[in-house]
Amino acid sequence: MKRLFAAIKRYFHWRNDCLFKPPYFPVWCDTGAAVEAKDRAFRHTLNTEGAVEWDAEHDLHLPYADHVEMSGFFCSAIVSYGATQKGRLKLHRHTVFPLLRMRPNDTRGSLSHNFLKRSQPQITINGKSLVRERILHAKLDGMLTLHSEANGVQIERVLFPTMDQPALMERVTLRSSDNKAHLVAVTPSHYRRATSAARGVDGSYTLHAIVSDADGVIQINQQPCYTARLEGDRQLTYYIAYCAARAGQAISFSAHAEEEKRRAFLAELRGSLRLKTPDHMLNAAMELAKIRACESIFRTKNGLMHAPGGGSYYAAIWTNDQCEYTNPLFPFVGYAAGLEQAENSYRLFRELMDPSFSRPLVSSIVAEGESSWNGAGDRGDGAMYAYGAARYALAQGDRAAAERLWDGIIWGIEYSLKQKNEQGVIKSDSDELENRFPSGDENLFTSCLTYDALLSTAYLAEELQKDLQISARYRAEAAALSAAIERVFGARVEGYDTYRYYPENDVLRAWICVPLTVGIFSRAKETLAALWSERLWTEDGLRSQAGCDIFWDRGTLFALRGALATGDRELALEKLTHFARRRLLGEHVPYAVEAWPEGNQKHLSAESALFVRVFTEGLFGIRPTGFRRFELRPQLPQTWEQMALQDIRAFGKRFDIVINRENTGIHVAIRVNGESLRSESIQNGASIQVCLDKKDFLSIEREPRE
Repeated sequence: MKRLFAAIKRYFHWRNDCLFKPPYFPVWCDTGAAVEAKDRAFRHTLNTEGAVEWDAEHDLHLPYADHVEMSGFFCSAIVSYGATQKGRLKLHRHTVFPLLRMRPNDTRGSLSHNFLKRSQPQITINGKSLVRERILHAKLDGMLTLHSEANGVQIERVLFPTMDQPALMERVTLRSSDNKAHLVAVTPSHYRRATSAARGVDGSYTLHAIVSDADGVIQINQQPCYTARLEGDRQLTYYIAYCAARAGQAISFSAHAEEEKRRAFLAELRGSLRLKTPDHMLNAAMELAKIRACESIFRTKNGLMHAPGGGSYYAAIWTNDQCEYTNPLFPFVGYAAGLEQAENSYRLFRELMDPSFSRPLVSSIVAEGESSWNGAGDRGDGAMYAYGAARYALAQGDRAAAERLWDGIIWGIEYSLKQKNEQGVIKSDSDELENRFPSGDENLFTSCLTYDALLSTAYLAEELQKDLQISARYRAEAAALSAAIERVFGARVEGYDTYRYYPENDVLRAWICVPLTVGIFSRAKETLAALWSERLWTEDGLRSQAGCDIFWDRGTLFALRGALATGDRELALEKLTHFARRRLLGEHVPYAVEAWPEGNQKHLSAESALFVRVFTEGLFGIRPTGFRRFELRPQLPQTWEQMALQDIRAFGKRFDIVINRENTGIHVAIRVNGESLRSESIQNGASIQVCLDKKDFLSIEREPRE
C-alpha cells in the first residue's frame, strides 16, 4: 500500500512539474477576487518612479494572490505570488518556451513547465531550514521584486525573463534583518527534468534550475554551495536560472549580463512615446502598458513574431491581435524589434492570400509559422489586415516598406469588398470574439474596419503616387459603406438611438463603440449614453453584452478611444481614470487583461497596445494621413491645464506634441527633433492637419465636433 501511495504521489509531482497544456495557475491564485473587491480601497500604490507596489506586511485583507506575465525573445513566464491568511509567502513560477515545440504542434504547442518547490535551492539559516517565510513587500516595474523575512533574515527576490536566453531569472539576496549575525548556506537542488522524446517535435527537452553566484556564469555543471555570515552590511547574492534546452544542448550565459539587458530594454521604452498629464497614475499606466505591448516578441525560425501570451499563445500571430491591434502602435514607440516583427507578420499573412479571392485569409499563423488556424471561419480577417497594415505603413513613413505592404493591403480591401451584400455592408462568418457571442451574417465591426481601411489605403495610394483612380474609387467606396452602415446597423436598441451589432440583434453590445474609433460620429451621443449606462458599464469596464457579466477589456479600450475621439472628454476621462486605476492598482495588476471569466484575466499583450492607443488616437486624436502628415484632434480635459506626448517616433521623425490651455481654447505646439516646428491656437477638440516637413498647419476644421 505504501508503494502504491508513493507511486501516486510521484505521478502527481510529475504532472504538476510537467504540465504541457498551459495556462497553469495555482488554485490559490484565482483573480476572480478582482471582481469581488468593489468596496475596498485599492490594494496597490504607485511610487514616485511609477512602479506599482504592494505593502503586504500591513495588508489587512489576506489571503491575497495575483499573477503577472513577463516575456523575452525565448521565454515567457507567468509568476504567481501572494500571501496566506497568516502572511506567509506563496510563490509559483510557470514558464513557457515557445521555440521548444511539443506535439501536437499547434497553437498551444509550446513547452511549458512549473518550477515548484523541489526546484528551489535549500536555504539554511544558522543550521535550520528556512520556514514560515513572511512576505513584506512586492514591486512591479517590468520586473517583479519580492521582499520577505524569515529567521531574522530578509530575502529579496527579483524575477525577470532573459532577453536572449530560454530562461526565467531570479536574483536572490539575503541580508540580516534583526542586526544579529546569521550563518546562511545555499545548496543548489541540481533540478533536472527530461521530457518524452515522443512528445517533442525535436525529441526530448531538458529543464533545469541552475544556481550561480552574482558574478558567475550560468552553467549546468557549475553549481557550488554558497555560505556567508550575514552581519552588518554583508549580504549573499545568487541567481537561479529556470531554463530549458534541447537534449545535449549546452547552457552557458552570464546572469548579470541578462539582467542588464532587461534593464536596458525597459530604459529604452521609457525613452519613447512618453505621456505627460497632471494625472501621474495615467502616465504610469501607459508606461507599463508599453512594456507588455512590446515585450511579447519571440525570435522564431520564421523571424520575429509578436504574440498574445497568456500561457497559451506564443510563436504565433493573429490578424486582430497583431495586424489590427498592435502593429499600428509600433511606429509611435519606435521599438526596432516591434517594427521588424510587424513587417514580418504582414509578410507571413501575405504569403497565404489566395490570388483568386476564393478563400478568406487565415485567422492566425501558428507554430513558428509552420501552420495556420482558421477555426472561426472568416472573422473579417482581410479587413483586419488591411486596416492595420495601411495605418502602419502611413505611420512608419517608409516608402520602401509601404511598397512591400501594398499588395497585401489591396488584397485585404478587394477581398472585403467582394463580401459586400445587397444592402452594401460586409459579410463575415464571425468577428474578433470568434462566436463567443452572436454576430450574424454581417456585423458592425467588419464593416467599420473595411471603411477605415478604405480611407487609409486612399491616403497611401496618394503617397505612393499610384493611379489616381485607386484613391478616388476607395474614397467613393468608403462613403457608400458609411451610408450602408447607418442604413443597416443604425437602430433604436433598448431605448437608445445607436447601433444593432448585426441585423437581428436586439440587445446592447460593447462593440457599438467601433464606429466612433473610425470617425463615424452620426450616432455618437446616444451610443455613448448606451455605453455608459448600467446596461453595459460595470466596475470592470464594459460588459460584452447587456444582461451578462462577461467582460473583455478590448471592448472597453475601443470604447474609451472612441469616446475621447468624439470629444466626450469629461465623462470619458472619468471612465478611463476608473478603469486604469482598477487595472493598475486594484486586485489584478498592472496591465489590461483579456477577459473574465474566460482565461482568468490573462495579461495578453495586445490589450496593452490598445490601452496605449486610447491616448495616441483618442486623447490626442492622431490619425495618419501620409508619410509625414497626420490629422491631430486633441481633447484637453477641463480639469487639466496641459498635456503632452513626448518622443513620438512615427512618420519618420522624432517629435513632441504639447497642448496648453489658452483663454477659451488650447495652444498646440509641435517640436521636431527638439526644435520648434510651429504652434497655433485652436478650439479644444478642433482638427488640424500637421505636416512634419513644413512649418505650417493646414487647418481642416477650426470648430470642435459637437
